[in-house]
Amino acid sequence: MNNGQSSAGSSSDEQVTLSFYSYNLAIASQIAGTEKLISEFEEAYPHIKIEAVPIPSTDINAKVQADIVAGTTPDIAQLVFDGLDFAVNNFNAKPLEDIVSAEQLAADFEGFSPNGLSLGQLDGKTYGLPFTFSTPVLFYNATLFEEAGLDPKQPPATWAEAKEYGLQIARNTAAEGMHVGGAAGNDWIIQGLIGSNGGKVLSDDRKTILFGEDEAIEAIAMWQDLIHSGANSKMNDNEAIEAFSQGKIGMFLFTSALQSAFVASSEAGGWELQAAKMPAFEGKPTAPVNSGSALFILSDDTAKQQAAYEFLKFATSERGYTIITSELGYLPLRPSIVDDPQYLKEWVEKNPLVQPNLEQLDHLQQWVSYPGPNWRQIENILLDAVAKAILSDASEVEGIMRDAQQRAQSLVQ
Repeated sequence: MNNGQSSAGSSSDEQVTLSFYSYNLAIASQIAGTEKLISEFEEAYPHIKIEAVPIPSTDINAKVQADIVAGTTPDIAQLVFDGLDFAVNNFNAKPLEDIVSAEQLAADFEGFSPNGLSLGQLDGKTYGLPFTFSTPVLFYNATLFEEAGLDPKQPPATWAEAKEYGLQIARNTAAEGMHVGGAAGNDWIIQGLIGSNGGKVLSDDRKTILFGEDEAIEAIAMWQDLIHSGANSKMNDNEAIEAFSQGKIGMFLFTSALQSAFVASSEAGGWELQAAKMPAFEGKPTAPVNSGSALFILSDDTAKQQAAYEFLKFATSERGYTIITSELGYLPLRPSIVDDPQYLKEWVEKNPLVQPNLEQLDHLQQWVSYPGPNWRQIENILLDAVAKAILSDASEVEGIMRDAQQRAQSLVQ
């Protein structure tokens, strides 16, 4: 069992101070849990001091880039997965296989979700160690299901069923039927929808944009149909979060990281919250894509790299994920701890809504990071196209998505 500590004592080792840029520390509800994780690490490794710097996720890439130029590169940075390619090729992120042997890496991460570990890999090496992590979950209001004449124990398994359920909720209650989130911010839910219809956003050789191909167009057209039919709301995601929290939307596909907030809202509002896996396209397996972050080692100093590796290992150990899951609300990427009374067994028994999230680990797909310095512009082209397409006339979806693909392709380097 790996508790995050090395077998040899480290208290007599030379003192090392690591700068750590973290966006969890910039989120009010996650500060205490993140500080606890750091504090326990420092107690276990008294020769290593973590100087943590809170930076919002929307600013952290720019901050890292500016500090690299200024010669004050952080030793560890928490970066969102869609910036993986950029972190490797522009931030000089260090592959873990260059810090410890492949055999040591395998031993240290035995029991880690294989699908989870692969999400921080590029060209066969592990640059980002998955850290805070969530998948798209279909939250639903079981109370509204009953009011609408639906069985709360039978959530929709397909998008066709989701449309039917959404329409029934809209007809029979005062609430909106459903809301599919993800048309703004980051494209991970969009990637999951396209992948679940058999499509891709980028070719395997990472040279060709594919989100204007038939499978992608069909996935976005399905989303558009949900809206045009009246099954899906026309709210933006922030409005939908508020409305769902108030019991005014029947179903909400969004990040599982909102589970704790929705639990509190449902208890305060007197309605029952339930959760299910992301619906599938008929006859096709779902391809859920993760959101969240990985930890990257950026230091060029060998001693700091070794110390940083110890922090990464501790933060994602059984104890680390016990804190991350129970206090920050993210998915544990060491699945065995959910049945271990030393770690999360009691918590999971009290929080059964985490189960759909855990089940989706088995067929999780990598959040594709677009190549080159224009990766963010490419992602924004897709986001803007989808936001426009789902509110457009049915005949316009194909043209919007094909045009977006062409414009994005011109930015690939």
